[in-house]
Amino acid sequence: MEFTKMHGAGNDYVYVDARDMPERDWGTLSQSISDRHSGVGSDGLILVMNSEVADLQMRMFNSDGSEGEMCGNGIRCFAKYAIERGIVAPSVASVTVDTLAGIRTVVPHFLGSAVDSARVSMGAPRLAPSDIPVDLDPAIASQGGPIVHYALQPGDFRLYVTLVSMGNPHAVTFIDQPVGEFPLHNIGPLVERHPIFPRRANFEIVNLREDGNLDARVWERGSGETMACGTGACAIAVASRLLGHTGDRVAVNLPGGTLTIDWDGVGEVYLEGPAKEVFSGVWTE
Repeated sequence: MEFTKMHGAGNDYVYVDARDMPERDWGTLSQSISDRHSGVGSDGLILVMNSEVADLQMRMFNSDGSEGEMCGNGIRCFAKYAIERGIVAPSVASVTVDTLAGIRTVVPHFLGSAVDSARVSMGAPRLAPSDIPVDLDPAIASQGGPIVHYALQPGDFRLYVTLVSMGNPHAVTFIDQPVGEFPLHNIGPLVERHPIFPRRANFEIVNLREDGNLDARVWERGSGETMACGTGACAIAVASRLLGHTGDRVAVNLPGGTLTIDWDGVGEVYLEGPAKEVFSGVWTE
């Protein structure tokens, strides 16, 4: 099976053109191919598939084998893969992608003949508790959202989180402690699997910088800490605007690089960032 490894701001995935492949246990394959000791090594597996409603369908599996609804970094590389391999026309102005979170449009940026970055329309954030989803006290849930500064206690920690769905659930917390010093590997799994999240959750810790931009780390549901997370960066930007920390446009600095987010507080969120190919090979089992 031919594959290509790609990354967006360090968030790396293995890509497979599965358009003509029979259905198989993709979750198990993702577990084995993502293993950084005995596999290719990645945050998960992304499949290129045919779609009846868009140019292509993207299926995304985390490194633990679970299927995710959407991946902001992965979809930029997905468009790069499709364009550079002629799956869609190289002259295309945009690529529509069918995901479990809905149809997303990717506008590529070219450096010569290669796609080096892209801008993605990520859809409008979902803020109502039932849409995230999150199980809250009925008195709180009846407010309809947004849910900001919600007191959450994972283990001995007390956090105040803002809850956002970008097609997948996110809990965002702003902290004074430098994000690099936060015990994310201890607290992240507790937030991910907290009982209020029926489908688990992604967890973001954020510092507001003096220049008005943001520093962050992300614990991704099903993958653990990653170098970057596109939906996470979008959720961070939405939470930051809801809390009055930032305006319509903000740069989110993650360990793997910087992602730029635009949100006017009403409509769609737009994500911009790099798309890089690492290497290709053949996976044998």
